[in-house]
Amino acid sequence: MTPEELRQRQAPIKARYRAEPAAARQTFRTEALLHPEKPSCRIETRFAAFDAGLHPAAGGEGGEACSGDMLLEALAACAGVTLNVVATATGVVLRTARVIVEGESDFRGTLGLARDVPVGLSALRLRFEVDADASDEQLATLLKLTERYCVIAQTLREPPPLEVTLQRLAPLPGA
Repeated sequence: MTPEELRQRQAPIKARYRAEPAAARQTFRTEALLHPEKPSCRIETRFAAFDAGLHPAAGGEGGEACSGDMLLEALAACAGVTLNVVATATGVVLRTARVIVEGESDFRGTLGLARDVPVGLSALRLRFEVDADASDEQLATLLKLTERYCVIAQTLREPPPLEVTLQRLAPLPGA
């Protein structure tokens, strides 16, 4: 895609959102159906269906997707798409580019063994490896804009409020 093609594709969307700011608000949604017989659940999206379960470091068998891996995958996907779009918009031609995301976790927190150890990831590293005919200044701008516009990176950097609820369902007839 050329910078002009990108601008043409986004121009009517941007115009609509300027005229109707409420139209820019989207709600993302996903669901998981728990497998009562084992510590896992089924995720079904419009792109894939898979089971998510415990990481082997928490007692999982390793054959199911781990939520920590999925978080890193979401960051890698978002950062990769964003880098690609920013490169296109700024005219930086990438011959090759790779996104590497790493996260650190101490499973003593997850397993409830140490209250002073956080549950979840305690460190994240996002790295881009690029081959491009671009100046150091262009690459610095590419990095700066990619970080600025990567939805997942910004959500992790400034997390939104998280509301957690539980709703009791009506019992099934005959149960």
